[in-house]
Amino acid sequence: MLELSAPELEPPKAALSPSQVEVPEDEEDYTGVCHPECGDKGCDGPNADQCLNCIHFSLGSVKTSRKCVSVCPLGYFGDTAARRCRRCHKGCETCSGRGATQCLSCRRGFYHHQEMNTCVTLCPAGFYADESQKNCLKCHPSCKKCVDEPEKCTVCKEGFSLARGSCIPDCEPGTYFDSELIRCGECHHTCGTCVGPGREECIHCAKNFHFQDWKCVPACGEGFYPEEMPGLPHKVCRRCDENCLSCAGSSRNCSRCKTGFTQLGTSCITNHTCSNGTGLGQPALHGYSPCVISCGYKDRLVQKNMAAGSFAAEEGSNVQLSEVKQKLQ
Repeated sequence: MLELSAPELEPPKAALSPSQVEVPEDEEDYTGVCHPECGDKGCDGPNADQCLNCIHFSLGSVKTSRKCVSVCPLGYFGDTAARRCRRCHKGCETCSGRGATQCLSCRRGFYHHQEMNTCVTLCPAGFYADESQKNCLKCHPSCKKCVDEPEKCTVCKEGFSLARGSCIPDCEPGTYFDSELIRCGECHHTCGTCVGPGREECIHCAKNFHFQDWKCVPACGEGFYPEEMPGLPHKVCRRCDENCLSCAGSSRNCSRCKTGFTQLGTSCITNHTCSNGTGLGQPALHGYSPCVISCGYKDRLVQKNMAAGSFAAEEGSNVQLSEVKQKLQ
């Protein structure tokens, strides 16, 4: 029987010692001068982005690479504790922190609200946009809204009224706004409302006073009568008919006549001399007007005007007292 010889086994390879493993050579340490912004840990090269730490601030991230800077750029603020530049809130150009109310100045298209330290696209109520400085500045305290300058109001706060771009206090009845003293002053005692302290500065009259010639008077002067006017709390003195010395209720309802005129009913007619030499103006009879018309010939005698109470004659007629009485009845 043939014996097969076993194959020769190769002796096992000896394990490699650590000293025999190939190790890449270490990079040579940088021995040159570091950038001035590099800290005490040194650097890997001469540039600001090769510092191992920073003296002032580190700007950027691992992804975008970091570099050391002495001052953080616009849109960032310096976090001194961490020695890092951190991004400001949206809209801020410079800031003191990350918050929306920590803005010191704003980017283009924004206004800086100095009281709130925010950056806004529109200034809120009570503030106006200063286009030169791009700030939101405060309106006058009486303004709810204003434009271009503090006292150029467009809407007033409660208790104030808009007058020529300014907000003036709603003064109580009997007082007016004093623009010099910036307060409400007392009207003249005859005024209910006014624009000043004088007697001729009334708008409405006090109770039991009438308005005449820009003044409030207790009674209308001679030649005037008081009349109610729609929408006014007081009466207005209206002028009587030009021939009346006084009248009541209406300009034509004469109670006394001027010199040279004689009363006929409620009217005052001139003391006329007829062409035939006879005249007007005989004594009163039976309680009627002291005017007896007796012009003859072809004078124009007064034809009755029921509204005015005047008479004019028709040609070729004589008007006697009986006719006058009949027409007045």
